[in-house]
Amino acid sequence: MAVAKKVASFRLPPLPTVGELIKLYNLRAEKQLSQNFLLDLRLTDKIVRQAGCLNNAHVCEVGPGPGGITRSILNAGAADLLVVEKDSRFIPGLKLLSEAAPGKLRIVHGDILTYRMDRGFPTDISKPWDQEPPNLHIIGNLPFSVSTPLIIKWLENVANRTGPFAFGRTRLTLTFQKEVAERLTASTGSRQRSRLSIMAQYLCTVHNCFTIPGRAFVPKPEVDVGVVHFTPLLQPRIQQPFKLVEKVVRNVFQFRRKHCHKGLQKLFPEARRAELTQEMMQEADVDPLLRPTELSIPHIQALADAYAGLCRREPGLLSYEFREELRLRRLGTGNSPAADARP
Repeated sequence: MAVAKKVASFRLPPLPTVGELIKLYNLRAEKQLSQNFLLDLRLTDKIVRQAGCLNNAHVCEVGPGPGGITRSILNAGAADLLVVEKDSRFIPGLKLLSEAAPGKLRIVHGDILTYRMDRGFPTDISKPWDQEPPNLHIIGNLPFSVSTPLIIKWLENVANRTGPFAFGRTRLTLTFQKEVAERLTASTGSRQRSRLSIMAQYLCTVHNCFTIPGRAFVPKPEVDVGVVHFTPLLQPRIQQPFKLVEKVVRNVFQFRRKHCHKGLQKLFPEARRAELTQEMMQEADVDPLLRPTELSIPHIQALADAYAGLCRREPGLLSYEFREELRLRRLGTGNSPAADARP
């Protein structure tokens, strides 16, 4: 008990407030980078609490900006905090925090989309995938412009157990536009059900923690913000390669108001579209008249398995993209790379 009390007792010394730092360094949120500052430390503390206990934890914070969430992570007892910040204007303020927390805060001036997080922490914190998650957390108030490509990148990392997930089932606590947060956690049949719902939920337990009103940010965005927590599953709910699953899901949701077979048809070259779509639907035993939002993960699993079977039989199908076929047709060639995929 005494040890836990000692670990949690670290508090940052008196510092300029986040608002004062913004004035001191003449920082302004860049609209083209979709930056929004969160100045209320009660809210940053609440975000950090969603990650769970951070005593002695290793943490990577994405896009710390002026350092509001950074302060909350340090005050929560993190032993090793790595922040990755692309905007050089925020580095001096982060260095001030680093000096106030000796040995606890490391700063990387770089882009999280290309940063090799698997090299950012010691390998001895790793935990086997079938055990409890490692004492490593990813936390971030993500710029809206980067949030969707970043979570797709990390979901692919989960599937392949690479990047941050080379250490095990690393947990994530991230902010998204409220609409995106609702899509990530949407259940089968709901209006918000989308490609993101399937891709996140077949790989992770996903929880929409709470909503932050837009007025809490500076400058105030036009939308509210949702805080979402992800824990990778012991086993993915679809046992197929990520790229294959993503292709099936992307196609099925491109016509979200139509019957699901309409989008799935686009997996196949026009010359054989009706034949192969019918075979795939029959093999999967999925009603072709279901809407995309009505498809459960078991439905998607059956469709992905059926599509994988067709691709094994006719390998050219996997590389086929109907938009490329349209482009070639407009150019007048009319040749499809998978049109003659039949053995």
